[in-house]
Amino acid sequence: VCSSLRRAVSTVAAGFRDRLARRLQEKILIVPALQEISRNPDALSITPAHTPIRASFIEKSSTVCNFQDIFLNQVDMSLHYGNKPVNTNGLKRMLEFCDFLFTPSVKEKHVIVGGHSIWFRSFFQAFLPQDFDHDSKKKKVINGGIVKFDLLKASADAGTAFMIDQNSIEVVYGGFN
Repeated sequence: VCSSLRRAVSTVAAGFRDRLARRLQEKILIVPALQEISRNPDALSITPAHTPIRASFIEKSSTVCNFQDIFLNQVDMSLHYGNKPVNTNGLKRMLEFCDFLFTPSVKEKHVIVGGHSIWFRSFFQAFLPQDFDHDSKKKKVINGGIVKFDLLKASADAGTAFMIDQNSIEVVYGGFN
């Protein structure tokens, strides 16, 4: 799954190009709740709802992979409804994403998420114990970095709660800066 912003989708497409070439039926699912947490213009999606992402001139000239082919054939835009709504915020979208992960439509036990460093830092801040000190709560994941962790869901009288198992965090590549 991935944010709807082209730079995030490009990173996932480049990073998983060999896997995508071997498994043509696999798709990168665009999940709107992953859109970057910022009001800056570069955090807004300009791709219209349910339409394919278009490769930039840099991606078109790249030899890393055929970005446009991946965008057209291996990116699922069915959940993409355009730019993030004005009546939302980062926490609402993070909770929406957690809810999404635990729906019956997500059958995978392990989910690879492509997104943005501030979104991930905010996610760690929101779903790790407050008294747990970790770089993920203070620093951003480096560009192209990979961090794995277990997300848990619990039901209580007050409702549903999500939390990251603090013992499950593992830097696979890169780390935080």
